[in-house]
Amino acid sequence: MLAALVGLAFYLSREKEKTATEATPTLETAYIFTEADGVVSSIEVKPAEGDAQRVKIARDAENIWTVVLPIEAEADQGYAEMAATQLTALPISGQIEDGKSPDIFGLDEPAYLITIGFKDGKERTLEIGDTTPTNSGYYVRVDKDKMLITDLDGIEALLQLEFFPPYLNTPTPTALPTVEAAVTPTP
Repeated sequence: MLAALVGLAFYLSREKEKTATEATPTLETAYIFTEADGVVSSIEVKPAEGDAQRVKIARDAENIWTVVLPIEAEADQGYAEMAATQLTALPISGQIEDGKSPDIFGLDEPAYLITIGFKDGKERTLEIGDTTPTNSGYYVRVDKDKMLITDLDGIEALLQLEFFPPYLNTPTPTALPTVEAAVTPTP
C-alpha cells in the first residue's frame, strides 16, 4: 500500500510538471525599431518647448559619432553608441487600439520628438507622450501612425541626451588671474 501511495504521488508530480511546461508559452519580445530599419546614423531629441534645447548626434563619413547640435564637437563614442543601441532595444509593451484619440495619451502635443536617421537615408520619428498610469512606460507614436506603449527607462535614457549631450571633452575652466590687493601700511 505504501508503494502504491509513493507511486501515485510520483505520477501526480510528473503530470503537474508536464502541465506547467505546456501551459507556459514563451512570448517573443517585439521592438519598435528592428534590424530591418538598418543601422542608426543620427539621433535628434527635440523637446516641445522649442529648438533651443535640441540635441543631435550623427555618424560622420568615417562612422564616428559627432555632436551636431547644440554645439558641433567630437562625441563620446561609447555614450553615443549606447543611445543608438537603446533605440533598437525599445520594447513594445502594448499597442493602442486604432481610432483612439492621441490627446488621451499626450500625443496631440508630444513632450518630445525623437528623429532617427538610418544609414540607408530612411528617417523615422518617435513622438513621446505621457507616462502610463502605472508609471512603468511611455505612450509613443511612431511615424505619426501607430500609438504604442514602451519602456519608461529606455525612453528616459534617450531623453538624457537633452541635458547631457555626449561631448567627448568638456571644456576645463581656467583660473582667473590673481589680483594683488593693495596693502596700506598702518602707522
